[in-house]
Amino acid sequence: MMLLFIISMLIILISNILMFLTIILSKKSFMDREKNSPFECGFDPKSSARIPFSLHFFLITVIFLIFDVEIALIFPLIYSFYLTNYFSMMKISFFFLLMLLIGLYHEWNQNMLNWTN
Repeated sequence: MMLLFIISMLIILISNILMFLTIILSKKSFMDREKNSPFECGFDPKSSARIPFSLHFFLITVIFLIFDVEIALIFPLIYSFYLTNYFSMMKISFFFLLMLLIGLYHEWNQNMLNWTN
């Protein structure tokens, strides 16, 4: 019984020493201002906070998120073709794609897709 206790303590001690060595050896000593600073929408967060923010970056992000979520909602529609009847599934798919196209037309009409504005 005592031998089992000594072996287990030895294993714990060796594993702790190895973990401590990996922490010391993996420490990066190269400190760079760019790598240590957070990335905030393409501008330096340590400069003046009154720099005008380009709203176009925000609009492109929102458009991407909207279409990304809608694409993620289309994938279950493909699987559900096998579970429902064909006519109701076609109506749902047509309505969903129509909403996507109406949203795309609205964004195009509002000049949100033009990068030069």
